[in-house]
Amino acid sequence: MCSFLGCSRLTPVAALALLAGMAGAQTPDTVRRSLGATISGVVHDSLARAPLPGAMVQLVSADSAAHSGRTAIADSLGRFAISGVPDGHYMLGFFHPMLDSLGMEPPLRDVVVAGQQPVTADLAIPSPSRLRAAICGPVAPSAPGAAIVGVVRDARDNATIAGATVTGEWLELSFTSAGVVHRRPRLTATTTESGWFAICNVPNPGNVALVASRGMDSTDRIEVQVPAEGFLRRELYVGPARAVRRLSGIVVTSADWTPLAGARVSISDGPRTVANARGEWTLVDAPAGTRMLQVLAVGYYPERRRVDVVSGAPPVRVELSTVRAVLDTIKVTAIRMSAPNLEGFRKRQRTTAGRFITPEDIARRQPLATGDLFRTMQDLSLDERAVGPKTILMRGGIGWCAPGVYVDDHFMRDLTLDDINAIVQPREVGGIEIYTEASAPPQFQRMDGCGSIVIWTK
Repeated sequence: MCSFLGCSRLTPVAALALLAGMAGAQTPDTVRRSLGATISGVVHDSLARAPLPGAMVQLVSADSAAHSGRTAIADSLGRFAISGVPDGHYMLGFFHPMLDSLGMEPPLRDVVVAGQQPVTADLAIPSPSRLRAAICGPVAPSAPGAAIVGVVRDARDNATIAGATVTGEWLELSFTSAGVVHRRPRLTATTTESGWFAICNVPNPGNVALVASRGMDSTDRIEVQVPAEGFLRRELYVGPARAVRRLSGIVVTSADWTPLAGARVSISDGPRTVANARGEWTLVDAPAGTRMLQVLAVGYYPERRRVDVVSGAPPVRVELSTVRAVLDTIKVTAIRMSAPNLEGFRKRQRTTAGRFITPEDIARRQPLATGDLFRTMQDLSLDERAVGPKTILMRGGIGWCAPGVYVDDHFMRDLTLDDINAIVQPREVGGIEIYTEASAPPQFQRMDGCGSIVIWTK
């Protein structure tokens, strides 16, 4: 794989050794240093479009071992300064954990010092387009062209894992004369000795499902959004199901940060808990590794996010927005938005193979809870066990499975029957669409092999 220095890629460790060898084992010459020039600049993170604090900046002689190596640490604004530099030709570079996760060697630049004239030399992690080109090579016109890179680590001790498998999968729809053709492309990468991986030619932009595994240990199925820049970096922690850690946090409102007592917090296929009066919560037996956290509260939009369940993980702060707050932000266009939604519902009712529940159906059935509307529907089953979460199951091509649930066009993964009843009351339902995997329109297709339930509120 080509690097920015050429096609013979150096690891960060090898590059560090090279720089150290160039510097030599010299002791600082404080007299000469005080008479030399000052080299200063800023280290930038081009991916985050922000300074890179904590970077270790190193200056070494490029034409002689007579000058000692100099080191400075970038401050909170990414600024660094190295003073007392004698005349000469130097190489300037920096080290940071971010470089390891990107699988690249330290970027170097030439610096020439003549007299005591100050020298300004900024450093940066290369731009997303340059990183993508260096890692994946030229992009074919028909290829998506985006890249996902990162490092896989062991959730128990934070060590990098060689030989782990990382799989990326996404949904592609093609419109042909025979109808809509569904494909689920899948790409797999194996981590290097340093735990680094790269998956090239994923959608740009688009949603990709990632799973990292080693033997029986794995992450959850993590959904990531590839940005328009076409480059995404993610660290993944693999852990065995039997290894558990504590994960804690707080749930507040996004409007005024008021604690949300009673909010339900859960890990996908893992433990659940309820926030206390101060909005604080703790999962004492969360499975170690990269997992999906879901937070629900009555009257608020659910929140799903990736969390790393590892030793020393910082508290997770979740801010939930109310339905009213979200509607207030679109109040000006609400009249224009509602008509297409209603029109789309009625059009799909006439033209698709789904099943539909109208306001008239709801008025006739008079359900006590929204979930009651699904009790008598063919190919749907309500799993209402006395212990554990109550769920809706759908009969599909892979057997009984949990369908994807949409509320007002927002996908809400892993909603239980109780969650649906809490979020939407029967009097608030304007219509419901139910699709199998084969009959779902493109906008309601999922990648998990199951169908979809779409709930529209009035």
